Amino acid sequence: MTTETTVTWLTQEAYDRLAAELETLSTVGRVEIAKKIESAREEGDLKENSGYHAAKDEQGKMEARIRTLVLLLRNAEVGHAPESRGVVEPGTVITATIAGEENRFLIGSREIAGDSDLDVYSEQSPLGTAIIGLMVGAKTSYVTPTGKEITVEIFLVETWTGN
Repeated sequence: MTTETTVTWLTQEAYDRLAAELETLSTVGRVEIAKKIESAREEGDLKENSGYHAAKDEQGKMEARIRTLVLLLRNAEVGHAPESRGVVEPGTVITATIAGEENRFLIGSREIAGDSDLDVYSEQSPLGTAIIGLMVGAKTSYVTPTGKEITVEIFLVETWTGN
């Protein structure tokens, strides 16, 4: 069995924020959800106990987020955003025409963008895969999961500044 590890570029701020979230979920979060489950369990019959089932669902989501954060942080490359050289790479902000419409977005992990309302595309997404390594002025296309071909033209590649 072969496993492929995906390295994710993160700013130091994003790494610290995610590490703090992981610490909180792994400690306080687990204690709080265990208390909710125990409290709901004491209410009686578990088959018809919606509070118990809701708490168990919440626990499952929290544990999934913990696993995601552990993998993300374990495989993170932490540093400054790459200085734009006019080439699309993780951690750069791209202005491009996609299917005839102008878009501005970040290539990388959603976790990099934090509270920014900037759209983020993973470098492993169909769009990301199609444009990684392209320079300003390049044109390409990619096929969506539904089979539709989308054209892309790169107009600007900027350094991610956090907003």
